[in-house]
Amino acid sequence: MKNTTTSMPTPGSTIGARLRGALPVERLEDTGLPGRWVGGTSMVLGPLLMLAGALLRAPFHFFYPDQLAAYERHPTLMATAYGLFAAGSTLLWPAAAVMATRIGGRSAGWGLWGGVLVMFGLFARAFHAGVDHLAFQLVRSQGVEAATEAVSAGYGAFHVFAALNFAILAGWIVLALGAWRTRVLGPLRAAALGLTAALPVGVLKGTTPLSLVALAGLCAGLVPFGLALLCEGPRPGRRAVLRWVPLTLVTLGVLVLLGQAG
Repeated sequence: MKNTTTSMPTPGSTIGARLRGALPVERLEDTGLPGRWVGGTSMVLGPLLMLAGALLRAPFHFFYPDQLAAYERHPTLMATAYGLFAAGSTLLWPAAAVMATRIGGRSAGWGLWGGVLVMFGLFARAFHAGVDHLAFQLVRSQGVEAATEAVSAGYGAFHVFAALNFAILAGWIVLALGAWRTRVLGPLRAAALGLTAALPVGVLKGTTPLSLVALAGLCAGLVPFGLALLCEGPRPGRRAVLRWVPLTLVTLGVLVLLGQAG
């Protein structure tokens, strides 16, 4: 007599199936980590946020004593400018990962080294942003003269991230060359992306005309590609959007509160 027992779904598989149905996620195929939506969104927002931050601090002289003095006079403006720039720089890692994956699908070497160098350079910029924040807090607590003296005393001191300063410059050139050689980007947009290497390196760096040229190149190289990436696949349904957007906003709010709590 044939045994016709029915297998019962485990609680884990049932919960997983419900989550996948409620919050669908596309497979990481052509774009790899972090996927089309995160990668495309970061390509659009990252360069624009960095450009906005650079424009806000453009009226003030480039070097660090003037940046600290500007923070003393306009703390909200300067904090916003540096915050936007740091947020945009952080958002570039998914953009670089997706771009490197596209390049690597046609030339593994260019994709590997372009992506690795750019992301190591972004780590260095995150370190610089932390030093910027600390210097501004010294202005608030000790005054601009004491903060300037502290920055002067430590300027040029050795730290492990100094080894990545070269990656900040070289990474965008390698990534742009790879995008051009593999035809991921056309020659003009690849050249524009390569201009990002001209963005100044270091702590408390203000905005120069060359900074704006470099960031305009970054926008020209990544923003159209990001928009095309977002449009090239199927759009999510209304239910998925109405679930993902509030969840993302709540998660960001919780992360901010947890970060402020220490």
